[in-house]
Amino acid sequence: MPRFFMAGGNIGKGAAVIYGSDAEHIRVLRMKIGDELIICDGEGSDHRCRISRISDGCVETEVLGTEPSPAEPSLRCTVLAGFPKGERADYIVQKCTECGAAEIVFYQCTRCVARPDEKSMEKKLVRFNRIAEEAAKQSGRGIIPRVSAVPDFAGALDIAVKTQLSLFMYETGEREPLKTALEGSHGVSTAAIMTGPEGGFERFEADLAAAVGIKLCSMGPRILRCETAPVAALTALMYETGNM
Repeated sequence: MPRFFMAGGNIGKGAAVIYGSDAEHIRVLRMKIGDELIICDGEGSDHRCRISRISDGCVETEVLGTEPSPAEPSLRCTVLAGFPKGERADYIVQKCTECGAAEIVFYQCTRCVARPDEKSMEKKLVRFNRIAEEAAKQSGRGIIPRVSAVPDFAGALDIAVKTQLSLFMYETGEREPLKTALEGSHGVSTAAIMTGPEGGFERFEADLAAAVGIKLCSMGPRILRCETAPVAALTALMYETGNM
């Protein structure tokens, strides 16, 4: 069944009205009066609707029923990724959205190669949020994960430490297996996963993370690419908490 995201303000009193590009998309799909679709309010609720009227730039629907979005995980996880070069960031946004991330935050650290200025980052974030929206639609999510950026490593640490379970994916040194770090995570409602850029983390960055209480974790004997690590770690977390 076709799925659309729409602000909750357009849903009420047993009806929902779709405007703009989504209304045009309905026309492209050649949907007609009487056809059913799902409208998600972006806050975790799915509204099953039936089309009652179609006009230029507007589709009116009747709300048949509302229920929690079944694809939304019980855990709210923020993925914090060292900003990579090229199209790797697009991949991180798309796949982490599909795997259940609630938020994706890019940050700068010592070994980041790509260092876009503020204006360039603003343009990139527009694209990233569009990718997140499309991935959310495709995967049946109940929210669209917000994609943002903080300028430095300290900003990323500050976000991570405010969650109940914060994990720092580190490729060397003293660490605990990710499996061990995830033990007992079933009752956790918020989490954060930190991964590095192409060159990984400097030792002092790992030391800072450990000093503020973030768990340093190993993902096994293989070195994962910077775009693979956040997806793999998020998948493991979702599996361990019963969300996959």
